[in-house]
Amino acid sequence: MSKLGDIAVKVRSKNAGPFWLTVDIFCGTPEVYAQVCAAVTSTRVAALFKADPAVVDRYEMASLNVLKLSLPRPSIQGTRQDRDMHGASFAALVAELDV
Repeated sequence: MSKLGDIAVKVRSKNAGPFWLTVDIFCGTPEVYAQVCAAVTSTRVAALFKADPAVVDRYEMASLNVLKLSLPRPSIQGTRQDRDMHGASFAALVAELDV
């Protein structure tokens, strides 16, 4: 089994406002894209962030070989509990998923 970060061209996360986080997975080829879409489910990502799978928005962009996931941030941006003001470090957690 491979790690997502090993087969994807890039895994990126960022804020989508102070309450939401977005994760972009750039796959490069249609074959990798199909593998990633099958393996990286909303349920798996929700479990990783301890969120309800029902609140994970999933956008599959086959023409770009990109999978995008948006979900509520674990803590609101800028609060005392926030350890990543820009939301960039969350990509490292997603990149470690087995695919």
